[in-house]
Amino acid sequence: SSSSPSFARPEPVASLPAIPAGGSTSVALDPAFVEALGTLGLTPGTVGDAALEGTSVSFPITGGTVTVFDKETGYKPYVQGTLFHAGSGLSLTAGETTVELTNFTIDPGTPSRLFGDVAVNGQPAVASAPLFDLDGSTLNPPTIDGGTATLQGTEVLLSAEAAELLNSTFETDALAGGLLIGIATIEVPTA
Repeated sequence: SSSSPSFARPEPVASLPAIPAGGSTSVALDPAFVEALGTLGLTPGTVGDAALEGTSVSFPITGGTVTVFDKETGYKPYVQGTLFHAGSGLSLTAGETTVELTNFTIDPGTPSRLFGDVAVNGQPAVASAPLFDLDGSTLNPPTIDGGTATLQGTEVLLSAEAAELLNSTFETDALAGGLLIGIATIEVPTA
């Protein structure tokens, strides 16, 4: 038959096979998460080239690839690729203890997750740990403007594994997987 099967790969709405350095992933922190940090006595900070301004934290993209399909086609996963954020991260400090989450890698597969290295007081604890779950069902259609592609709206949720690690390190049981951290905006140069 000359007809195409209904499950054929649709044409992507955006495809960046080699993302140059220069973009960023930022997260607008959820007020309830910021309040929870304060309640637990945890002070957020940044590592390396990351920036924390008000209640938004951003991490430079250092490379990767991304292909986005129209959600309406039903093709899954509709965001594919990998984004690297080497040399930056987030820190959480309480008293004498500092946890650093660095070298983020976003894998928008199924499930969509953000992995990173974990250090406690400067000592490596876990490499490539699943730190955050990413809910792309809230993602807005991508936009391309002035040489920058923007993906905005993904919910960033604390993973069960990260909650367990942080609870153990900070001697609490207050953190749970699924806690909304914030809403992500990814901006990548298209050339």
